[in-house]
Amino acid sequence: MTDLFLAKAGWAGATASPIAGDASARRYTRLSKGAARAILMDDPDGDTALFARLSRHLLSLGLSAPEILAEAPGKLLLEDLGDGLIARLATNPETEKRLYLTATDALIALHQHAPPDLPKADPQHLAAMTDLAFTCYASNAGSAPQPGTMQACAQAFERALAAHAPETDVMILRDYHAENILWLPERQGPARAGLLDFQDALQGHRAYDLVSLIEDARRDVAPETAEAAIRHYLGATGLPETPFRTALAVLGAQRNLRILGVFARLAATRGKPGYIDLIPRVWGHLQADLRHPALAEVAAILHPALPAPTPEILQRLKSPCPTP
Repeated sequence: MTDLFLAKAGWAGATASPIAGDASARRYTRLSKGAARAILMDDPDGDTALFARLSRHLLSLGLSAPEILAEAPGKLLLEDLGDGLIARLATNPETEKRLYLTATDALIALHQHAPPDLPKADPQHLAAMTDLAFTCYASNAGSAPQPGTMQACAQAFERALAAHAPETDVMILRDYHAENILWLPERQGPARAGLLDFQDALQGHRAYDLVSLIEDARRDVAPETAEAAIRHYLGATGLPETPFRTALAVLGAQRNLRILGVFARLAATRGKPGYIDLIPRVWGHLQADLRHPALAEVAAILHPALPAPTPEILQRLKSPCPTP
């Protein structure tokens, strides 16, 4: 099937080199044929037609998503945007700040346009997504929550989100962080940020992807860089500062709470214990967000319900996994 797809696309006989994937079941392969290069995405269980539609939408806005070179059910042949992940290039404070401001520029440009037709990440939807923190993280850590705690948390989150981040007026990419953004210095303006992971995009709040960028589960972002990104976004958009910073905290808490559950689930069901090593950083982001007064009700529910990721807890979360 793959050979036929590549043959029809004019890539028969190309040299193939696997590329490290992400938390999903998608597989990526770099193809080389003479001086030409492309990326084969193999996602038999995903919606490759949606990825192609969203890629074309982003390209129509002047942003740098991969061009779609060929497509078939479960397979896409993509433009190869290279290997310049900003996570690898941000090796000093000055470079990190420059790269993160470019990533912020891409969000500013994206948010100048109405979103495509996508499901909405409204307060009810986002609040319901926090369940994994209880069903996977707390339970797998050996600390099953009291009956009703998960529902109470979702209800409190929904109230906080409805009060401080109810809008769904932009496209949110949802996994916007340094390992999903490429530095493309030969391009101009916001197009210097290469966008890789957007197949789970929704219509949501404009603070969502910015907090995803600066509260990264995979790397420490300098506080000065995070603050510069926030100020850059506010300066470019003219949004009121206090409500936007409150939305960052509320959406950040929602994201980080869900990520705790997602990482625990990846370890338990997909044999990926490496994600457990990222949990202490996520926990730190969550605790910082929960200190915001807008999340007082949520914090009162979560503090007694979720165990801190001690070394013993982290080992317990890894234990269901086969040895990598």
